[in-house]
Amino acid sequence: MLRRSFLLTTALGTLAACAGTTTPRIGPDGRPLPTVYRINPGDTAEIQFRVLDSVNALRQGAGVPQLQLNAELTAAAETHSRDMSLQNRPWHFGSDGSSPIDRAQRAGYRGRVLGENISETYESELETVAAWMQQPDTRDVITDADARDLGFAFFQEPTGKIWWTMVTGDGGTTGQGLPANRTG
Repeated sequence: MLRRSFLLTTALGTLAACAGTTTPRIGPDGRPLPTVYRINPGDTAEIQFRVLDSVNALRQGAGVPQLQLNAELTAAAETHSRDMSLQNRPWHFGSDGSSPIDRAQRAGYRGRVLGENISETYESELETVAAWMQQPDTRDVITDADARDLGFAFFQEPTGKIWWTMVTGDGGTTGQGLPANRTG
């Protein structure tokens, strides 16, 4: 038994030594070129909850309430991620001229849309959230104290490019942009 363990350990060590280290490819700007982050279709829910957990940790650090994943906002985010891919450009308007508010309403969201973050990248979801946190405008979407709902989705092209979309909403049920009914 000891001999078998020794042989297995030696074989693994030899294979590891043969593998060597790979040097990252360097782009013309001197920075490492990105590696393709491949997403398996069955990993969608895991990715969405990993982002939700990360965003909520960031929000906790900012002293604002946690978000919950919202199906309608996620549907709007998914539609926009696919549409950005078709347009081959990251921007907040759909090919039909729709805004984040329009897409959320079409998906049935009854609250008020507060913000949308988008990205075109080969990076993972957590690298994308980290990049959003580096910019004041996208960080503000993540840490908006009025936000209660999160929609998050992506579309990955066969080349590996990923189009990410995050949408936040206030969780209200008064309808987009309408003030809450008040009596008194």
